[in-house]
Amino acid sequence: MSKLNGKVAIVTGASKGIGAGIAKGLAAAGAAVVVNYASSREGADRVVAEIKDAGGRAVAVHGDVSHVA
Repeated sequence: MSKLNGKVAIVTGASKGIGAGIAKGLAAAGAAVVVNYASSREGADRVVAEIKDAGGRAVAVHGDVSHVA
C-alpha cells in the first residue's frame, strides 16, 4: 500500500512543467490528483490522461488561484 492511498492532492499549475511532474509523482504514490489549470485545458487533460493510463485517478479542474478571494 502506498503512503498516499486514500488521499487527495490538489496541484495548482499542473497542466505543464513542474506542476505536471508533481501531479504525476503524487499519483504514482497513490494519491487521487486534482489537476488545476488556469488557461491550458488541453495540457490538463493530457496530464489527467497520462495519470489514468498509468492506473491512477485524476480530474482536471479550472480555477485561477493567483488572486485572493
